[in-house]
Amino acid sequence: MAPEEMETLVTFPIETAVNGAADVRRVRSSTAVGFSTIWVEFEWGTDIYRARQTVTERLASIEDRLPENVDPPILAPMSSVMGEIVFASVTSAQHTARELRTFASTDLRRRILSVPGVAEVALFGGDERQYQVVLSQPLMQAYQISITEVADALRKSNENVAAGFLVEGGQESILQGVGRIESVEDIAETVVTVRAGTPIKVKDLGTAMVGSAIRRGTGWASRRGPAWEPIVEPAVVMAILKQPSANTLEVTERLDRAFDEIQATMPEGMIINKRLFRQADFINASVTNTIHALRDGGIFVIIVVVLFLASMRASFITLLAIPFSLVTAILTLRVFGTSINTMTLGGMAIAIGALVDDAIIDVENIIRRLRENGVLPEGRRRPVLEVIYKASVEVRASIVFATLIIMLVFVPLLFLSGVEGRLLRPLGIAFAVSLAASLVAALTLTPALAYYLLPKSRTVQRGHEPLIVRGLKRLYDRPLRWAMRRPWWVIAPTVVLLIAAVYGASMMGRSFLPEFSEGALVVGLVSVPGISLEESDRLAHIVEETLMQHPEIAAIGRRTGRGEADAHGMNTEGSEIDLTLDMDAPSRLGLPRRTRAELLEALRADVAMIPGVQATFGQPIGHRIDHMLSGTRANIAVKIFGEDLIKLRELARQVESVMQDIRGVVDLSAEQQNAIPIHRVDFDRVAIAQFGLQVEDVSEALQAAFRGDAVSQVLRGRNAFDLVVRVGDPVNPNAWTNASAETVEQVLVDTPSGAKVPLKVLARISREHGPNMISRENAQRKIVVMCNVAGRALGDVVADIRGAVAEGVHMPHGYYVEYGGQFESAEETRRRLSVLGVVVILSIGFLLYVVFRSHRDAMLIMVNLPLALIGGVAGVYVSGGILSVASVIGFISVFGIAARNGIMLVSHIRHLQRFEGVTDFHEAIRRGAMERLAPILMTALAAGLALIPLAVGGEQPGREILTPMAIVILCGLLSSTFLNMVVVPALFLRFGRPLAAEVQVDVTDELRRAAHAMPAAPA
Repeated sequence: MAPEEMETLVTFPIETAVNGAADVRRVRSSTAVGFSTIWVEFEWGTDIYRARQTVTERLASIEDRLPENVDPPILAPMSSVMGEIVFASVTSAQHTARELRTFASTDLRRRILSVPGVAEVALFGGDERQYQVVLSQPLMQAYQISITEVADALRKSNENVAAGFLVEGGQESILQGVGRIESVEDIAETVVTVRAGTPIKVKDLGTAMVGSAIRRGTGWASRRGPAWEPIVEPAVVMAILKQPSANTLEVTERLDRAFDEIQATMPEGMIINKRLFRQADFINASVTNTIHALRDGGIFVIIVVVLFLASMRASFITLLAIPFSLVTAILTLRVFGTSINTMTLGGMAIAIGALVDDAIIDVENIIRRLRENGVLPEGRRRPVLEVIYKASVEVRASIVFATLIIMLVFVPLLFLSGVEGRLLRPLGIAFAVSLAASLVAALTLTPALAYYLLPKSRTVQRGHEPLIVRGLKRLYDRPLRWAMRRPWWVIAPTVVLLIAAVYGASMMGRSFLPEFSEGALVVGLVSVPGISLEESDRLAHIVEETLMQHPEIAAIGRRTGRGEADAHGMNTEGSEIDLTLDMDAPSRLGLPRRTRAELLEALRADVAMIPGVQATFGQPIGHRIDHMLSGTRANIAVKIFGEDLIKLRELARQVESVMQDIRGVVDLSAEQQNAIPIHRVDFDRVAIAQFGLQVEDVSEALQAAFRGDAVSQVLRGRNAFDLVVRVGDPVNPNAWTNASAETVEQVLVDTPSGAKVPLKVLARISREHGPNMISRENAQRKIVVMCNVAGRALGDVVADIRGAVAEGVHMPHGYYVEYGGQFESAEETRRRLSVLGVVVILSIGFLLYVVFRSHRDAMLIMVNLPLALIGGVAGVYVSGGILSVASVIGFISVFGIAARNGIMLVSHIRHLQRFEGVTDFHEAIRRGAMERLAPILMTALAAGLALIPLAVGGEQPGREILTPMAIVILCGLLSSTFLNMVVVPALFLRFGRPLAAEVQVDVTDELRRAAHAMPAAPA
């Protein structure tokens, strides 16, 4: 059935049926010659079983309205493009393509489908086994026998029958008639009719044989030999999809065991290559790298704590918060059914420096108060338990509220939807749970251990601070005094830096998610529409051999055309090539090592030299994310909607023309919707009626003559193979593709009178052109111009494309453009985060006002937010100047972490004024800053240095999203900590008010009251 007819009779009715279903967000379709694929996308969070039930019910409602010659719609297995977890291949130098495919489709596929968690196994390549009868048209004309008679004879000659039971001597036995075809000889000996007493058999009319079904797709696999030489060979490629709820690592482990078991029992010479592509490799590398970052960050934290506290006992108490928090977080995540994955580990890695902050503040204050108590005269010393209790209570409120504020800033992650929500929500949950556990430890475990371990420790007995703290205070004292004498001299430059940061933020490039480092590539190839499968396969083979000349490519799995069970199949002009990379291979071979960007540039240049193909390069997971977001496997999709296909193609060429000059655009191509040759057979109804025929009789004869008529099945053991009858050349039965228009004209059609009429008498045969494919979205035709982006921010390229298309392409009435791709989700996510970020900042301000009962104090603490913005913006520019969703999360996170510094400083200044009798406002600020220097530096350094392993490892798998966040947080902490210790005291002196001049609110009592009320929430 031609695409336009298929669109009208099949695609459109199905689209209409499912379009109005609940929670459907988009319906896309692709209609080609003889088949139609419809994708129904539901809103995120929709139950998969409910969605499938909805679609099944809608399909059932229109099934009787579909044409009779169209197979019933089939719902694809419960998986998606993201569920393609393994590509494997079966190759052999000793077996034919048919033998490979038979083994793969019978033994191998069935065994793999039995593995728990596997949803589907799609096969590509090889030759599907068929029993075929190839009839000679001249012989059929000579005997005046039609293909319908042959088909009927074969149907009647291939059956077993249960004839009942026989009872003999009190025993019952089954009576079975065995008449099934068992061999090619049985087919050849089948009698079609009898003429003049002579039986006319199938072998008199043509050839019976074991042949191959019509191929619409091929498969090839490439690997490396012992000397790293390329080996390119035909293969059956298997795409294995997992079920939505299955764990990728567990399913892959089961598959590996299954492959090993199958390999041991396979026919000699057949080889399974199970490493063409494996998502598990990327996941394992990601988890390993994240664990290493967590470990290295923990080492930095230990160094900071030991250096500043200069006491093994104090360090032990402080560092105990790390294992306590991490174990608590892991157990909590397990209880709620969340797996330990890259993002949950990433949340812990980002949090690890902050896990000791509460304990640091508590331990540092306890040590300081124990020292002060120790130098008092014997009669004035207070009991140790009382000192520790009051020292803990003194900082409890600041600890509680600072931690709650940091947890609050991660709340926006819980409201993210789509791909970014799936990625970042586990990170936020892991961070918040870890931090809550650290707060519980600081409020309970830390004071208890301090009572038993600290009073007799040398750091307390010495009565003075560690050397490093004393040195830092000496360095800090002079700039602090200078800043307090000349507040505007530090305030004015800070304001200038803030203005520059705001301006810099507005000029940043925009992108969605950082590019993954998957250790694999995927290349989408397209050639000229209408090209034969053999020619398309030849061109793709040239590309494959060219790619294997690069030593970094370890293995390739190629699929050209469409697989029989592939829901995401392509036409014959399309190929998809999955490449597994080994970036260390050049070094082992004595060649210069290249970066991934350099390799991509070289691959693009080589493929561009091959005429007749267009290539799109990407990475497997990123490629599939693009497909989920826009329906196109590229970063940017320019969708042109309209009704006339010729006009759509013309507009697509214009759009492609204006896009090719935009900097950053790579892999530019338009969807291959073109006119292809069609031999049109127009049935002559008058002539058909004259011979007493129906149109259906003629169309069935035409179909059987060329596509073949599957009349029955031949059983071989547990396997069934189609028995197909078609017209061809018995001498050269595989040359059916060379049939001409004259061959079509000579097809014989049975008439009720018994006469055989050639098709040319009943129809007009002409050569025309029609579309090879029709794409639709939300019930409208479309064509897509797609591209990837390299060397520029995605948002900047999209903006340039919008401007160029608006200026250079005139859209006629009824035609319009939509832009799809990652930037859609990026814009939506940024809008949501912007709103939630404002809510979070206002919430921070409200909490601070509730605690301090002073809008001035709250605003002075909030100054840390713009101070953190300065460093965060600098961090984005250092890392490339691209603002991604991960960077935005980093900004929101650093605001909460930086607010802790201000809380510690301001609360201590107020404590000095209220409870320690420091009536001189200037002296209270100076002393408060000096006494809080150590804990502020410790917490900032611990949180900041712990992020260094993440900040410097952005190219490693698993750290792609974490690195932009870590860089923003690290740089923001550096700026906010430095400026907090200089600018905030100056601002406090200039804009703050002595406590005596305000309403005498017992700030510490308020903090104590609030703190006693709050711990239950995070616990």
